[in-house]
Amino acid sequence: MRALYDLVASLKRTGAPIEGVGLQSHFVAGAVSKDIQSVMEKFAGLGVDVAVTELDVRIRLPADDKALATQAADYASVVRARRATPRCVGITTWGVTDDHSWIPSFFSGYGAALPSDEAYRPKPAVAAMTEAWTGPL
Repeated sequence: MRALYDLVASLKRTGAPIEGVGLQSHFVAGAVSKDIQSVMEKFAGLGVDVAVTELDVRIRLPADDKALATQAADYASVVRARRATPRCVGITTWGVTDDHSWIPSFFSGYGAALPSDEAYRPKPAVAAMTEAWTGPL
């Protein structure tokens, strides 16, 4: 992240018309960066908008209730960081349902990374994100 920050800062100093930065966000459940809000704020301090892009939170399979709860908490933490950072303009998940996820093809033994399961049923992450969007920071 530091290299990207330094690049954007350098380009901004030269007058490059950079208006925003997208943070590709492919996480492992339980390992979402605790400083994601400060990272967003740091980029915002350069005068650029920030977006969380391609958000997914993969789980070691088979996913159990504990892993799904951890995943839900991780999704919620990203949403809260977005809400707390005025220049963060949005969050885009890599997809909506696990049936089209890229994760199992690239991370053997992992999957269940998106907010809804293969049958389009919402996982705990959906309720957690909703609460993070509407509840107190």
